[in-house]
Amino acid sequence: MPELTTTDHRRDSANLQYVYPVMSRRAGGLSIGINLNTNNACNWRCVYCQVPGLVRGRPQPVNRVLLRDELTGLLRDCLDGSFFERYPVEPAQRVIRDIALSGNGEPTLAPEFAAVITDIGQVTAALGLPASVRRVLITNGSGVGRTAVRHGLSELARQGGDVWFKLDSATPQGIRRINQVHLTVDTLLRRLDGVTRLCGTYLQTCLFGFDDDRVNEAEWQAYLDFLDELRHRDIPLKGVLLYGLARPSQQPEAIHLRRLSPPLIESLADAVRARGYTVSAAW
Repeated sequence: MPELTTTDHRRDSANLQYVYPVMSRRAGGLSIGINLNTNNACNWRCVYCQVPGLVRGRPQPVNRVLLRDELTGLLRDCLDGSFFERYPVEPAQRVIRDIALSGNGEPTLAPEFAAVITDIGQVTAALGLPASVRRVLITNGSGVGRTAVRHGLSELARQGGDVWFKLDSATPQGIRRINQVHLTVDTLLRRLDGVTRLCGTYLQTCLFGFDDDRVNEAEWQAYLDFLDELRHRDIPLKGVLLYGLARPSQQPEAIHLRRLSPPLIESLADAVRARGYTVSAAW
């Protein structure tokens, strides 16, 4: 069996189609991932994305029966300890931290998204999963205008889950460069406002440099100004998640990406804390 590490997030590590275990820096231990984009299709193409063969598009239809069976089986193996007999995991990390919808593309693109959130609630309730196991949706927020997605977010909130909302830049130029989409700051603010009104939300930001190990000062100031604007508009956040590059990008821009040092990331985190936000930083 392969060793689970924070630098290896292969989706096929458990030989399942939709469900995969990873050791997550941000979760602080074992995370059970759910991949609804098994065809590697997404509506964004982030330059740091670790998905090989990433394409623009939508996910294939989700086999919910198979997904439920896979999730049930993996969770049961974790709860009875048999999972940890097959995978070398440190004793202190032999606990499920969260169930995360992330995978190889934007999860809310799947028509089955809301139903899958309901399925997760039913499976975890049937297994008696501890309330300490968080439910997390990692999203770029592009689907919040659709009724079905809003229903899914409301159900996630009912289960006590959270949204990690991707924000890698707060300028149109930076968004085009990093996420490869055309998006205005006002659109970002509207989407973020819509998500936060339905479910508890954290900002999730990937920190890196282009061709050197520094941050773009103008971009970073725009990010801090964006946080100030959230306060001004009374858009609530539970916190900010900052993280550096841990795994190599599979995109053409990979040769230009540089990791930031832990002290630099921590100094950026301090600047966000000075705005009154709770911050978690991982590098």
